[in-house]
Amino acid sequence: MAADTFAADAGAAYPRPIQRFGRIVIVGGGCYGSYYVRQLGRAQRAAAAEWDELIVVDRDASCAVGRRTPDELPPRTTLVVAEWQQFFEDYLASAVAEPARRRDAIVPSPLMPHLMADWLAARARQRWPGRPVRTERLLAAPDVPWQRAGEDGTHYVSFAEWMCPINCIEPAKCPHTRGPRSWSLPVAVREYADAEGEQGRALEPLVFQCVHRTHGVGMIDVADVVDADAAIATSGARDGASFLIGTVSHCHGALRRLVVG
Repeated sequence: MAADTFAADAGAAYPRPIQRFGRIVIVGGGCYGSYYVRQLGRAQRAAAAEWDELIVVDRDASCAVGRRTPDELPPRTTLVVAEWQQFFEDYLASAVAEPARRRDAIVPSPLMPHLMADWLAARARQRWPGRPVRTERLLAAPDVPWQRAGEDGTHYVSFAEWMCPINCIEPAKCPHTRGPRSWSLPVAVREYADAEGEQGRALEPLVFQCVHRTHGVGMIDVADVVDADAAIATSGARDGASFLIGTVSHCHGALRRLVVG
């Protein structure tokens, strides 16, 4: 969804039809999550977005969202007090079984671990209890300006070597360089997987793109995560497969290599 012509605080002049979601799940209810809640409230009042339920997940009941009164929150907002991994284990499993959940979206936190890769790996282990399912480090470095390998095997990448504001919508003209944004991680991740395949290291890319939807809020589609689980089930049912799981925006991302033996 192109959002290049919209400012983060676009309000009454929002020119597109209202976006309708089932559930919107916000990861975290602290400084980032409370900002996303406020912005979605503005989007709802501007007739830019609507939802059946807005869920905020945080392990602390007294987080910033938890300290707000119901009148200070958008309609149909619920705070779920739980660990993120625990919540998504149950929620995404239900999304596999309920087609209606394909209308849902997830608002990731810049501080969260690679939750989608964690869930997909856990699903693969449940599906094939007698087979090795491993998270392994990337065998080659992606061609991006900034990257760092995490201790859990997650590889963090970015086209930005500077600090980006939370409400940047990654427009066609980069606000930092003042020039055209000529890069896109979803494209780069798939090109990296293709290059690895040419070196005899086959990788099936499963990319969840966080796209700006409205008022500075980026989301990934639950349908993409459910489809990735189905792709792993299909490819892994053969002799084995390796997957490159990425949760990325145009500029930043987290990558994980999942190997089903």
